[in-house]
Amino acid sequence: QVDGLRFAIVVGRFNDLITGKLLAGCQDCLKRHGVDPDPNGSMVDYVWVPGSFEIPLVARQLALTGRYDAIICLGAVIKGQTPHFDYVSAEVSKGVAAAGFQTGVPVVFGVLTTDTMQQALERAGIKSNHGWDYAMSALEMASLMRQVRSLSPDTPSPQVITEAAPTGTLPSLRGAIASDTPELT
Repeated sequence: QVDGLRFAIVVGRFNDLITGKLLAGCQDCLKRHGVDPDPNGSMVDYVWVPGSFEIPLVARQLALTGRYDAIICLGAVIKGQTPHFDYVSAEVSKGVAAAGFQTGVPVVFGVLTTDTMQQALERAGIKSNHGWDYAMSALEMASLMRQVRSLSPDTPSPQVITEAAPTGTLPSLRGAIASDTPELT
């Protein structure tokens, strides 16, 4: 159910041949699932940043506005001959995860980290387009978080959460919610 859901997509301009293809896959998925990806519409906002390293800061700030149900982060970090790749990819992944943890808003990590340009191209459209996958994750997490936020103490949680739960995860999630344990196992 996408009624009322709002998304932001943060896209790194560096390696824009790749990020542009990821964005197209993302938009296609959103559109096919009832979300109007038009930049002039009311369902998706777009923010372009210089590169992948800048994505977490902007994603966190967008999440803090309370305006979005999920943030999709798209970037491409391709290994070169210096350790720069290791630093950037590690910090971006940590930063994107922290943005979600700190705000309670799903922040989807859609940053390709590949050894070669060819690998990046394969993941952005030649063999498949992971932009589609990142949008699906955002749709699922936005819907799931809407359900989780609607839980009250007397709501039977398994009936609310089962439609979004992957096979095999419901028993541990059910136990965590029922016992008010802060960690989901």
